[in-house]
Amino acid sequence: MNQTQHVKPHFIEALLLMLSIIAMISYSIIKLESVPHVPILISITLLIVYGIVKKVPFKTMEKSMIQSVATSIGAIYIFLLIGILISSWLIGGTIPTLLFMGLSIVSATFFYAIVFIITSIIGTAIGSSLTTVATIGVAMLGVASSIDALLSITAGAIVSGAFFGDKMSPLSDTTNLAATVVGIDLFAHIKNMMYTTFPAFVLTLIGYAVLSPNADEIDTTLINSYKETLLATNLIHWYSVLPLVVLIVCTILKVPSLATLAISAISGIVIAYFHSTIPLNELFSILYNGYSMETGVAAIDSLLSRGGMNSMLFTIILIVLSLSMGGLLFALGIIQTLLETLQSQLKSVGSVITGAAFTAIGINFTIGEQYLSLLLTGEAFKEKFKQLKLHPKNLARTIEDAGTVINPLVPWSVCGLFIVSTLNVPVLDYLPFAFFCLLSPVITILFGWLNITITKETH
Repeated sequence: MNQTQHVKPHFIEALLLMLSIIAMISYSIIKLESVPHVPILISITLLIVYGIVKKVPFKTMEKSMIQSVATSIGAIYIFLLIGILISSWLIGGTIPTLLFMGLSIVSATFFYAIVFIITSIIGTAIGSSLTTVATIGVAMLGVASSIDALLSITAGAIVSGAFFGDKMSPLSDTTNLAATVVGIDLFAHIKNMMYTTFPAFVLTLIGYAVLSPNADEIDTTLINSYKETLLATNLIHWYSVLPLVVLIVCTILKVPSLATLAISAISGIVIAYFHSTIPLNELFSILYNGYSMETGVAAIDSLLSRGGMNSMLFTIILIVLSLSMGGLLFALGIIQTLLETLQSQLKSVGSVITGAAFTAIGINFTIGEQYLSLLLTGEAFKEKFKQLKLHPKNLARTIEDAGTVINPLVPWSVCGLFIVSTLNVPVLDYLPFAFFCLLSPVITILFGWLNITITKETH
């Protein structure tokens, strides 16, 4: 986003304005339990009033917002296609089959490690950390009780796996958001994240394997009932994983994201016709409104009733509002003024990646909002990464490693509050055992200082 700065505010002035915005958004999200959209809209109004006081023409500010939002048009199409893809993977049986496969590997041996693997599979398959926690996570806690495993470590494994999926799934809104903010291809972003994510995954897996209890018997009643319910849907077939294979092949062949998602969605729709012939009007309704399943088992229904273009509107509206606010913050010189104090310190690759990581972590702790940690950090550091000739995908990876996975570790955050209410395990109890979430920012900062897997701009 190449914004022209129209105001040169004093540091104290910029700081007070930014703190006011953060305080208002924090209060709305944490205390009022509001969605972030309204406080961001109020913040935009506040910034426009500030701009008028500083004699910046309204048309100029409007233009800065439009320019900022214009950068996200491609991503909005991606989000809409993701909604369609989720619906097609549900009616084609891809997500149900992956869920069945995940439940089939539950074992008392290496229990915590298996919980981590299962929630990672499901999290990646459905692209939603909180849905994974609220469904498979709850089931895994039930299994933990039956073998006398520690609920705190089990919850840590559930959170680690769910947020691994949230970070790495092409269906995840945070993954798409991070790629959108810095302006890179979705699958290039996912591929680049593997360099830091794979070491974190392996270390996490080893940690859970070492901590796993020795148990000879496991009560699989709940798991078996879930598997029977899934089989009764007639969606579990070996060929149902083909849309996933198509997605992976297209990614390897470097097919553009829009085309990759469209081809995979079409393959899911084609496979759905092997299970049942869906009337065209019903198919269009599913692709727009999402798929709805009524099995009588709430946890399974929750996993299989989602998707559709309509489900993406929440995130799309948030992107438009947040980028509008970002455009104003840059046009009014607020971000530049605040960053000037850091500019002299951020001279090396390691320092700028550390600065971006701690900013994302800081926003999670102050505002408690996962999306804003990605949006605000991405916008604030985009120019600095460019100055150091760092490829934008380094920034996308950093904000995911230190933004997406940190939110569930903050007791007053959106994810933290949801997880506590769902699993009934306090954040501070599972925090020391959420190994993947703790390791991700450490590895990304370490790789920055050691200049490992850091991509430079070629032009």
